[in-house]
Formats: sequence, structure tokens, C-alpha cells
Amino acid sequence: FLDYDGTLSPIVQDPDRAVMTEEMRDAVRGVAQHFPTAIVSGRCRDKVFSFVKLEELYYAGSHGMDIKGPTKVSNHKAKADEVLCQPATEFLPVIQEVHEKLTAKMESIPGAMVENNKFCLSVHFRCVEEAEWDALGRDVKAVLDDYPKLCLTKGRKVLEVRPSIEWNKGHALKFLLKSLGEFLHGTSQLS
Repeated sequence: FLDYDGTLSPIVQDPDRAVMTEEMRDAVRGVAQHFPTAIVSGRCRDKVFSFVKLEELYYAGSHGMDIKGPTKVSNHKAKADEVLCQPATEFLPVIQEVHEKLTAKMESIPGAMVENNKFCLSVHFRCVEEAEWDALGRDVKAVLDDYPKLCLTKGRKVLEVRPSIEWNKGHALKFLLKSLGEFLHGTSQLS
């Protein structure tokens, strides 16, 4: 299990430029040839896939709220093109609504960026003047006051808006381990 930002790619000013090197991609591909391999990230699963570009991996985006198995034949693939788990689907409309409100609110703060990660949102403030951080936090909390089923957490110069459900990257890892365990120890035989 691998994280993307800060592990497979460097932490950068612009999250859309957090690109992994070809050398790192080759290393991950090599691991995936021998072991079931998953990338678990707070980012949108589709965005992480667009950065990594390896179809033989499992991807868990949105802090594990959007899990999908490999779409390319591998020794460890259970089922192709099947979404394995999306425990926060009911929150998609509210996440979209909050994304629109936060995006409008952050326009007045230079350097602030709102990233839609499908099942959660990231409000990046790495490029915001430190004097504006408190105001940014107050603005985000003010928007969320109208959404009691969402919670706010803080990462490295990022505020994360997530559904208030009992699910996180740890739950995603347990789900993947259980799914892979059933596959690896079930009726399918690996050669």
C-alpha cells in the first residue's frame, strides 16, 4: 500500500503538478508484478490514476472512499473494471454543492485553491500568505456550518472536507486486505 503525495511524488506548490517520475513509475510497476499493489490517497481516484498511469494497481481515492481494482490483467487481479467500494455515494450531491460555495468563497483569498476529490474536498493554502490563514479557516468553517454531515480536518497546508462517516484510509486498507485475502485464498489459483 502506497500513498501518492510525498511518497510517490514530491509535495509541490501546485497540487496539479505533483507528477511522479518515470523511475518511480517503473519501481511501482516492478512491485506490482510480484505483489498486489494499491495506492491510497486523499485525492480523487481518477486524478491519481492519471498521474500514475498503471492499470494493474488498486486505487483508493478520496481518503479511501472510492476504491477500484485493476483494469489490466495481472497476477493479482480479482475482477476487471469493477468498483469495489464507495461508502459515501450518498454525499456526492452535497460535496458538489459545498465545492461550488467554497470555490466562490476562496476567490477573495489569493493563492487559495479548492480541489474536488469526488467524495471529499481539499482547500489548499500552501500559496496563501500566512497572515490570511486564519481568515481562510474561518471562511471554510462558515460554509460548513450549514452542513452538519460533513467534517473538517487539517493536513499539510490543506483543509479537508469529508463526509462524517466511519471510513478513512485505514478502513480502505482493511477492505482491500479482506478483498485480496478472499481472492488469494479462495477458489482462484495463481500460477
